[in-house]
Order: sequence, then C-alpha cells, then structure tokens
Amino acid sequence: MRKKIIAANWKMNMTQGESDSFLETFLLEIGDEKRVDIVLVPPFTALARVSDGLSKVQNIKLGAQNMHWEKSGAFTGEISAEMLRELFVRFVVLGHSERRSLFGETDEIVNKKTKAALEASLKPIVCIGETLAERDGGQVEQVLERQLRGSLAGLSPQQLDDTVIAYEPVWAIGTGRTASPAQAQEAHAFIRGILAAMSDNATAEKIRIQYGGSVKPANTAELLGQADIDGALVGGASLDPRGFTEIIKQACTLLG
Repeated sequence: MRKKIIAANWKMNMTQGESDSFLETFLLEIGDEKRVDIVLVPPFTALARVSDGLSKVQNIKLGAQNMHWEKSGAFTGEISAEMLRELFVRFVVLGHSERRSLFGETDEIVNKKTKAALEASLKPIVCIGETLAERDGGQVEQVLERQLRGSLAGLSPQQLDDTVIAYEPVWAIGTGRTASPAQAQEAHAFIRGILAAMSDNATAEKIRIQYGGSVKPANTAELLGQADIDGALVGGASLDPRGFTEIIKQACTLLG
C-alpha cells in the first residue's frame, strides 16, 4: 500500500514569527501521528526557523518550494540543493503551476531541477496540471502526458520511485473550485498509466500521486478515498494549523 503524503505549501506566506506560532499550535495538535507522511513547505526565509522547530520530532519532514539545478554559481536569487540539504530539507516542490505560468518554467527546466534534486538525495514533488482552457478544449490527457514525459525524462525506475507527483488542475488552485472526486481520480489513473508506460507497472504502482487544488477539511476524505489519489498538496488551507491538522486527520480516518 502506498503511504499517503500530505504537504503544506505555504507559498509566499508566513514570516519567521508566524512560522513559530504555527508550529507551536500544530505540533500540539498533530502529536506523534505517523500513519501518513507530513511535509511542511515554508518560504526560503523561514526554512531555517522551521527546521529548528522540527529538530526534535521525527514524524514531520521539511520541504522547499523550489531550487536551481546547478550546485553553485552566478545565479542571483537562486537556491541550490546543497543549501537545502544543510537545513535538513527532505522534499522539494518543482514545476508548480505558479512557477510555470508566472516565471516561465518549462518541462525541460523542471526536468533539470528534478534530476539535480534526486542526485542530491532530495525527494522531488513534481507538479503537473491543465488550465481551464485546456480542460474545456479536451486537452487534459495531452497536457498531462507532455508534462510528465518532459519533466521526468531520463529518470530510472528507482528515481521515479523516489519522486512524488502532484496533480493540480490549474483552474482549481486558489479559486475555491475543486475537481470532483471522479475528475481527480480519472486524471490520477491516467497519470499512473503514463508512468507505467515510462517505466513498468510495478514502478507505477509504487509512485505516490497527490492532488492539489483547493483541498480543505470538508473535501479531503472524499478526494483521498479515491483509488489512485495518494495524498494532498495543500495551499491556503495549510496556513491554519488546526485546519491543516484536520486535513491530516481526515486522511488518517481512511486507514481505519
């Protein structure tokens, strides 16, 4: 069975002080819950503070929101995998729809970052997803296959096994709209099929595929109850420690 993974993507939110307040409440609320993998993904400026705050717990991992593919160099404003590793970062979100649409990241760029992350023993969370125009135009499968094959090109089955995929329909991010459980499951099943074609069925069955797009406590159980949905990449709802805890608890109820 694939272990579910719930990640909190804080995006450009949370100062160091706000991160302290979040952790104070969240760590009390969540306790030693280990039935699902829990990842906090703060902005770069709060990574060190959150890393310190998690230093005495074993059940919550730290993630970063982006990284450069080069190890060092004249890349003003960028962060390397080694810099993240020094802060005990374990996961890194790559190819988020906002990075693709606002900052021009291509599948080729995401691929270079993914390979660099894996080489540095970071686990990439690679994001893919269609816009509303692409969905309405019947291009969902075409878009997802192109992004998958481009972003994951050249990865071995072992590297794919160490990678998490996040399906985030762009039209559902921060809009309050959510893909129906049936829509989400259909996309996740298609993604798993492409992963199998890129590697083999056994590898594809091990890869975790998260759903991201206005996930909240009220819809978590229904979404994560689908056969191919292995977790959630949570945006706005993850800024509330009690709300994020409730999402995790909803995921755990599915495990019995």
